[in-house]
Amino acid sequence: MTVRRLSAGLVAAALFTPGLAACNASGTPTAGSSASPSVSASGTPATSGSAAPASGDAKQALLASTREISNGNFRFTMSGVGSTAEGRVHEPTQSAEMRVTIGKPTDDLFMKLDLVHYKPDSWVKVELGGTTAKSVPGVQKLNLGKYQHLDQTRIKGNRNLGFDFDKVDPAGSEVLTQGITEVRQTGEGAYAGTIDVSKAAEAGSVDPTVITALGAQAKSVPFTAKLDPQGRLSEMVIQIPAAGQTKAQDIRITYSDYGTATAAQKPPADQVVEAPTELYNLFN
Repeated sequence: MTVRRLSAGLVAAALFTPGLAACNASGTPTAGSSASPSVSASGTPATSGSAAPASGDAKQALLASTREISNGNFRFTMSGVGSTAEGRVHEPTQSAEMRVTIGKPTDDLFMKLDLVHYKPDSWVKVELGGTTAKSVPGVQKLNLGKYQHLDQTRIKGNRNLGFDFDKVDPAGSEVLTQGITEVRQTGEGAYAGTIDVSKAAEAGSVDPTVITALGAQAKSVPFTAKLDPQGRLSEMVIQIPAAGQTKAQDIRITYSDYGTATAAQKPPADQVVEAPTELYNLFN
């Protein structure tokens, strides 16, 4: 499966993969929410006296809420399995950046990545820590404290390090909302329902191994969402239930600064080196 999206492969393969979380013996995956689909995105029970639109109207509102994302000018955050990502997309300058943290310094394996894209170039700064970090091939050439310039011919088609402004959403929320199976409004700009995540693997924010482990449960996973006053998606929380060896978890996605995000900053020249082969091997 090819996902042409802002480091969507990195988010799916690193940020939300139970296998990586398992590498951290002391790591604690994010606990799943106990809220039912009738609870709003703010965690407040729906008011029974509120004028809730028909399910079809609610779904159309959520589908429409993702349109502004395609304009490529916003900030975002994502979190799940004890890891986080945050960044911005600025299509006017063909630039974007993402900062990813996987685990914490006390875990067996801890990773921080700072990715910068400014067409036609890309850079990444890597920090690997933890007791097992020394077992990563070529770790000495990766933990340089500098940005490593990426050869575009070597990352073409690479879901981990590649970038394509044709599809700028790091979470694939448009795909996620298309998988909604039931939804209702629970408050002003707040919605709750269920989503078929088996149809949303392409989104990049739900790892395929998690979907497989869920089995039939994947077709009806609880979610909540919030829209800003302009009807644009500001938050989506997918409440993944426990399945197999995968603990319950929340996948939380937020968007902000629509139309007002600023351009990413290129790394200073004295802080840049060319990426070694070990870096490409790590992410292939």
